[in-house]
Amino acid sequence: MRRLTLIARYSLPALCLLLTCCAEDISDPLTEQDLWDIIASLPDNNDVPEISPRLASTRIVFESKRDFNWEIYAMSADGRNQKRLTNNPAQDHTPCWSPDGTKIAFMSTRDRNAEIYTMGADGTRAVNLTKHSASDLAPSWSPDGRNVAFASNRRGAVDVYMVNAGGGMKPIQLTNNKETGQDKDVDSSWSPDGKKIAFASSHSGNPEIYIMDVIVSEIAASDVAPVKPMRLTNNEANDIHPAWSPEGKRIAFSSDRDGNFEIYVMNAATPDITVSNVASVKPKRLTNNNAKDTRPSWSPDGTKIAFASDRDGNLEIYMMDADGSNQVNLTRNPADDAAPSWSPFLSAVSISAEQPHQ
Repeated sequence: MRRLTLIARYSLPALCLLLTCCAEDISDPLTEQDLWDIIASLPDNNDVPEISPRLASTRIVFESKRDFNWEIYAMSADGRNQKRLTNNPAQDHTPCWSPDGTKIAFMSTRDRNAEIYTMGADGTRAVNLTKHSASDLAPSWSPDGRNVAFASNRRGAVDVYMVNAGGGMKPIQLTNNKETGQDKDVDSSWSPDGKKIAFASSHSGNPEIYIMDVIVSEIAASDVAPVKPMRLTNNEANDIHPAWSPEGKRIAFSSDRDGNFEIYVMNAATPDITVSNVASVKPKRLTNNNAKDTRPSWSPDGTKIAFASDRDGNLEIYMMDADGSNQVNLTRNPADDAAPSWSPFLSAVSISAEQPHQ
């Protein structure tokens, strides 16, 4: 019934065609899946968002449960050309583009526990980077393409780690929580210059947004990075899913400080912001509805933000301008779609996803 209640989103021609088909042959009624196949095949140009010529060369990857288990999909920035990239009975989550757009990092349970994988942008050549019995989650690619940050509980508490994107290197621990099972550092996002990582941490009791310096030369000489994170948010709500803007001046994130999860944006920390005056970093709310809006991802030119929302009854991928205006549903599917990641500009990169791959 949930799928049928969503018909109102789609065009009047689709409903007219449905009634015509039913009237022509009542002895062979359409199934619910037939209905959705018909609707999906019809153009709906009125609902296709306008995309700048530069963003037309980009794509958005996301996780979807439309095949009854979580798989990785990709689509054009305007929501067209949605294609499945993975195809296996495991759970594939939280995809993330490499800086050059040729690869995608993601989490998968295909080896019985959560691991970090990379694959080609077309879904081929999947490689397990972490190979550990613990749970490794939520990858984030460094701007130079050499490393992938992720969250892991391999030492008890959930900390942020870093592994070489080409494999062959023992992961390095970037944060160092003391309480096993209590403190959690997750949702890492690199600054565009590669010198800092923003992440969500429950070290203070509830999840807040922190940033830390990442000096690879110093980290390489130690099993645990010598960094001291600085907290950017300070309230009693849950602040999660930080995403650094392409120019490095802003951080978007999810927060339930107004009663339900919404997308916010704040200025990134600058040298004059310290722990004592962190309150000066005042977030601005970009979405405002009774649904759950999470996991923002910036377009490569910083003009738009993709995010997940269940405002239409199920999780969908939405896009909005960077100021929160012009919010539009991109996926329009009765299943759950979540965790978008916007690609870099792909004018020189060929992406083919005509067939699903292992």
